[in-house]
Amino acid sequence: MTELAPQDKKRLWCELVLVAALSLGQSAVYAIVRLADITTRGPISEAQAKLNTSISPRPGFDLVYQILDIGFTLVPVLLALYLLTRDADAPPLSIRLGVNGQRARDLGRGTLIFAIIGLGTLAVYAGGRALGITAEIQPANLGDHWWTIPVLILAAAKNGIVEEVIIFGFGAERLQRLGCGTWPIIISLAVFRASYHLYQGIGPFIGNVAMGIIFGWYFMRRGRLMPLVWAHFIIDAVGFLAPGILTLVDIG
Repeated sequence: MTELAPQDKKRLWCELVLVAALSLGQSAVYAIVRLADITTRGPISEAQAKLNTSISPRPGFDLVYQILDIGFTLVPVLLALYLLTRDADAPPLSIRLGVNGQRARDLGRGTLIFAIIGLGTLAVYAGGRALGITAEIQPANLGDHWWTIPVLILAAAKNGIVEEVIIFGFGAERLQRLGCGTWPIIISLAVFRASYHLYQGIGPFIGNVAMGIIFGWYFMRRGRLMPLVWAHFIIDAVGFLAPGILTLVDIG
């Protein structure tokens, strides 16, 4: 890899910080503050982490708010992809991110990764609840409307796209160009992933570090992003649409 000039390194670091601050980095800061808030009120096991909550008591406006929230959350992804396209003498973006062709194979690999990660997620959640280091996660709080299921599916897709594109499609690519080693990239991005889940407790933090290491190893080895997007989408879609699964393993 060609050695970058000092001004190019500064630009890449600035891009990393700014994209993170507009997306997952912002979520990480709020998650840390939320965890501090929870732990100073009482045991983590008595806290609740509510996902996909209603924004308005009026269903029509709530739907509009949900769609707007999903749409604007994707803007940092577009910014990251735009910044990647500005790299001089770089291969096409589809090749760099491994999103060219192999659609059926990517879905199959993503499903396999989901099967592995999904079972581990349930085990970590159950263990965390039993040890009192994980909040009660309530993944679907939109009420019973005709649009609830489509919005939850869109939210799962949004999470998969935002997290995997920002972390690996942009973050790992930028860190590689900056000369960071494979395992420092994998570990640092795994900890970063876990940091914005801290509002759920220590258990999910540990679980997401493990998930991040598996995802990172796969991406750095295969160089394909879509299997991870598919796996993340399926994990969240199942969690959002079948919240009773968490109730079954909630032994806290």
